[in-house]
Amino acid sequence: MPISSYDIVIGLEVHCQVKTNTKMFCSCATGFGAQVNTNTCPVCLGLPGALPVINHEAVKKTLIAGHMLGCHPPKISKWDRKNYFYPDMPKNYQTTQLDLPLCIDGEVPLYAHNYPKESVKDIDPNKPVIKLDHIHLEEDVAKSTHFNQHSLIDFNRAGTPLMEIVTMPDIETPEQAVSYLKSLQQILIYGGISDADMEKGQLRCDVNVSLKPKGQVKFGEKIELKNLNSITAVRKSLYYEINRQAQELDAGIAQIQSTRRWDDELGETQLMRTKENADDYRYFSCPDLLPIATEPFMEEVKSLCPELPHHKQQRFITDFKLNDYDASILCSERSIADFFELSLEQGAGIEPKKIANWIINELMSLINKDNLSITQCVITPTHIAGLARLVQDNICSNNQAKEVLQALADSPEKTAEAVAKELGFEAASAGDNAELESIIAGLLADNPDKVAEIKGGNTKAANWFTGQVMKASQGKANPKIISQTIMSQLGL
Repeated sequence: MPISSYDIVIGLEVHCQVKTNTKMFCSCATGFGAQVNTNTCPVCLGLPGALPVINHEAVKKTLIAGHMLGCHPPKISKWDRKNYFYPDMPKNYQTTQLDLPLCIDGEVPLYAHNYPKESVKDIDPNKPVIKLDHIHLEEDVAKSTHFNQHSLIDFNRAGTPLMEIVTMPDIETPEQAVSYLKSLQQILIYGGISDADMEKGQLRCDVNVSLKPKGQVKFGEKIELKNLNSITAVRKSLYYEINRQAQELDAGIAQIQSTRRWDDELGETQLMRTKENADDYRYFSCPDLLPIATEPFMEEVKSLCPELPHHKQQRFITDFKLNDYDASILCSERSIADFFELSLEQGAGIEPKKIANWIINELMSLINKDNLSITQCVITPTHIAGLARLVQDNICSNNQAKEVLQALADSPEKTAEAVAKELGFEAASAGDNAELESIIAGLLADNPDKVAEIKGGNTKAANWFTGQVMKASQGKANPKIISQTIMSQLGL
């Protein structure tokens, strides 16, 4: 049967490091890039007799994430031990949560701008969100680096607070999975929960996927794809696995619940183990940690929740009269949205759309060229407001203001107005225009045929004069001022 004859059922388990200064159950520092095995202690090394202490900041931030995603906490949340033997967890168990996690239910919106560009036309309006099952908090494991004959273990990561965000089997296509991951990543960054950088291992994903004949109620056997560390890998592995399962089902090969890995070089999934269930881990309540009463946290959590991206986007549309596309770009990252609002504050009286255009069309191009984030860029909201004001006040044309922007990138300590003056734009466009008046008068006198054409109703013919004046002023005159002066001298 073709793939279209099957229902595709996908669920994701996203592991996200919580942004805290110290680890989940000890005072060792968290972070990326420290010398290997230096941020360790008896607790995160699993030495006998070492006792854990709960990181309340990690609990609070997990509850903030849950509140942003519409989850609700149980009144009491408890800790459990997940038992397994592996070098990355020397205690031979992981402290985690099973039946009473910190957050239950919830949903993640699928933002249209987070779909792959070539798939935007295929967005299903009947699938605006992905339902969550729960969010639980646990400790991360050490980082293993495998070689042909040996493996190296770095315990700096061991014990880092780790949220696991588990969806319902609610995703139907690889494209929805992409939008889900990007939208979730966007919300977590908005809330200051995590930097959610997949390259640094701060966000990782396990994928569960199965196929069943269309209309069948019972799910097919679940195949889990472990430890995918990029959104591209999630999409590619899903396409491969969906095709693999469909081909085997068509050939009469029954699927067995199993765990597979993704080999990016080969572009295929490979079997790791079969039939792994929760009872294999012999979960039991952690005897070293008391349960948490969640209610005392909630009032504080509600006051700390930021405006969600889609709420901010709607506010930008309503309050600033931006179109949906511009608002979605500005709200795609909290730092960009904050930059826009600061630019508006600095540019009182300037149309918000013009500020938005400078950020979206010019500033984003500048920082993308240098592979920078907006927080790393030397251009400030004051600069952007200044550029928009130069154009609004007819001191510079748009193209001239772009030159000012390039100069500001090299001399960010200067203002837009000062740079415009240094480049000669201000002198040629405002104040005493005697030289400009003289140039135009001479051109009009020397070209009576073109003057007659303009006076005959073809006002576009004035563009020729504008071009000639721009050449004469070496590009420093403002085209708008030139056009106004031409029409004035012609009495039009």
